[in-house]
Amino acid sequence: MPLDPRVKRFLNLLAAGNPPDARSATVEERRTGLAALMKFAGPEVAVERVEERTLPGPGGAVRIRVYSPLHAEMLPGLIYFHGGGLVAGTLDTHDSIARALAHAGAVRLLSVDYRLAPEHPFPAAIEDAMAAVRYISRHAADFGIDAARLGICGDSAGATLATATCQAAARAGGPALALQLLICPILDYSRSTPSKLELSSGYLVDQATLDHDLMHYLPKGTDPVNPLISPLLAEDLRGMPPTLIHTAEFDPLRDEGRNYFERLTQARNEVSYTCHPGMIHLFYGLGAVIPYARTAFEQIGGEIRAALG
Repeated sequence: MPLDPRVKRFLNLLAAGNPPDARSATVEERRTGLAALMKFAGPEVAVERVEERTLPGPGGAVRIRVYSPLHAEMLPGLIYFHGGGLVAGTLDTHDSIARALAHAGAVRLLSVDYRLAPEHPFPAAIEDAMAAVRYISRHAADFGIDAARLGICGDSAGATLATATCQAAARAGGPALALQLLICPILDYSRSTPSKLELSSGYLVDQATLDHDLMHYLPKGTDPVNPLISPLLAEDLRGMPPTLIHTAEFDPLRDEGRNYFERLTQARNEVSYTCHPGMIHLFYGLGAVIPYARTAFEQIGGEIRAALG
């Protein structure tokens, strides 16, 4: 189907601003630009309680923000990693997404403030992600979470971390995860897909942005075929938890999500795939200008509730 009319109007407004090539942007400009974009999130979703906490990480204390959607002593849990190309994004920029997921899924959501490049290049972010999942799983009761109903989630580059962490947990025999939710995931930094070629510019995230972020994320000489960087390329995908993959029709990353669904299916995992028609990358975080975001969260929330009970 064609671009959603509201999406098209939004993209036209962005193009009218004549944005510079992302490859020439500084990291600070990238961060400022993402923060400005996330102001289109729309009205704040109310939750019962929001709490700031820290947990131990390999580079020092890792901040997390805990969202409790309702008053309950024990709830299912979802560990969330925000997008931003692993160089941008914060707990604050993605607060609206975290709130929407916690509310729609009726889960206690823990948003992880992992270290960003270039100050902390690969593998700092993935090390923080793995440490956070191990710690939260071991101390689930301290967070009011039922350890048997703990899932992992990420959007965009946050989904890179969620996927690689989930694979590592499966290979290590734990911690056990009850759900993997990937929203518009980046899963292969090493290759071009048909959707990357077809939608390389003009659809919010473009090849220039992906190149910029990867340049700052990886130390010089690092091969992006490493499955910790491009988890789509992992050889063994057996033993993954039930997985929900959501992509957007006009997202250059669309094919990566579809390919991961196919590979998980071939490895006999339980997995579902949804491609949201007429949508672009990050549509779910732009509810003020793309009303369909609310519909998507209703669907995703229903799937979370069904998976984590």
